[in-house]
Amino acid sequence: MKKITILLVSISISMLQASFAQQLRLPDYFSDNMVLQQRDTVRLWGWADGGQHVWIKADWLSDTLKTQASSGARWEVKLPTPPAGGPYTLTVSNGSQQIIIRNILIGETWLCSGQSNMEFSANWSPITKQQEEATGMQFPEIRLFHVYKTTSLCPQQELRGKWEICSPQTVTDFSAVAYFFGRSLHQHLHVPVGLIEACWGGTPVETWMPDSIFAHHPELATSAAKLPAAQWWPVQPALAFNAMIVPWQFFPIAGVIWYQGETNTNNPQTYAEDFSRMIQSWRRLWHKEFPFYFVQIAPYRYGAPYIGALIREAQLQTYFHVPHTGIVVTTDITGDTTDIHPKDKQNVGERLARWALAKTYGFTDIVCSGPLYDSMKTEGNRIRIYFDFADDGLVIRGKQLTDIYIAGEDQHFLSAQAKVEKNTLVVWKREIDHPVAVRFGFSNTAVPNLFNRAGLPASPFRTDNWPVLSH
Repeated sequence: MKKITILLVSISISMLQASFAQQLRLPDYFSDNMVLQQRDTVRLWGWADGGQHVWIKADWLSDTLKTQASSGARWEVKLPTPPAGGPYTLTVSNGSQQIIIRNILIGETWLCSGQSNMEFSANWSPITKQQEEATGMQFPEIRLFHVYKTTSLCPQQELRGKWEICSPQTVTDFSAVAYFFGRSLHQHLHVPVGLIEACWGGTPVETWMPDSIFAHHPELATSAAKLPAAQWWPVQPALAFNAMIVPWQFFPIAGVIWYQGETNTNNPQTYAEDFSRMIQSWRRLWHKEFPFYFVQIAPYRYGAPYIGALIREAQLQTYFHVPHTGIVVTTDITGDTTDIHPKDKQNVGERLARWALAKTYGFTDIVCSGPLYDSMKTEGNRIRIYFDFADDGLVIRGKQLTDIYIAGEDQHFLSAQAKVEKNTLVVWKREIDHPVAVRFGFSNTAVPNLFNRAGLPASPFRTDNWPVLSH
């Protein structure tokens, strides 16, 4: 009887150990149809029993890679990638189990993040020229990964989602801005493109930032605490960052595109610092100074004066102060300032692609931006404005420039007259003898009409730093 009892206990222990055995497994983003960044090194990782050997064989490598799972059941290997191409197959095995990843492409992979204007898909509401666009959305070499919405109080290793081939069926539930960005890259570069959508409508910038920033900068924590609570999206710092961004840190990317800021009209005073620190934190996470191209929020009738203008100003400051960034101006794409979601996503995505093509991929014939304020010079009773991205000249669409204002030392702004002189703008008002400041498009709903010769709109700006009432 004693022998039988010992035998039963031994069998029970063996069964218990087997139940806790770690299956050979990979994160969701290492899966069929994925796009890996070309000419880079992927930190391929997963789980297996502690001490177990794992072999990795990739079509593009002549040698088989070998590693061993740690006592914590995690294994990792550095996997070099070739120039753009494919499809390839990748096999991971531990002797008793095997995982085969098929239809892998090597190309350019971009992370696409932000709030609802980045998340906005054709299934939400018809986009501009939707019927015309729908028939041409079949791109087998564009792959889409939609990150499931989730939050976490601490940084995560895993996330849920899957890679899909771009088709009329899959892309209509994917970020329209990201799709048009990726399509333009694919058509110009002629290489596979991977697009990772990690978005959540309504979210402030703070939830996409690590907790450590707020621990070291109490003024940002105080500002974040003033954000109104929401039922359907996170506002607490770091929740989306921990769950939707951190898990990608070992997956190489070419860069990031970003469309967000509308929710932060609730606390615009800290947005420039928040946004700049967010970009820096993401680059630290990947250990790479990758390009970060973003969209300036569109005109909209916000409830308080100037809060939209202040966010646009903060975004422009971020472009000037953070290296390897680019800004897309959207003042001309909205047909309705009561709609916070402009339907023209084509121009937004293609303008983001202009930045990538010109600055990341070296297309010297592509103009990547509309005019951006550079400096001013007082000339008697007039002020001359100088711009970047206006070398070929400025264009006023219409009889006269709109949304342009000038002020003297009394800080009282009046609607001004303006004229283009080559690539500069001369501004004046007969009633002001000694002007000191100019504002252009500096309101929530301004839709100004100044462009460069490439047809791209000038960003709103102001030359002063006087206090602005936003309540």
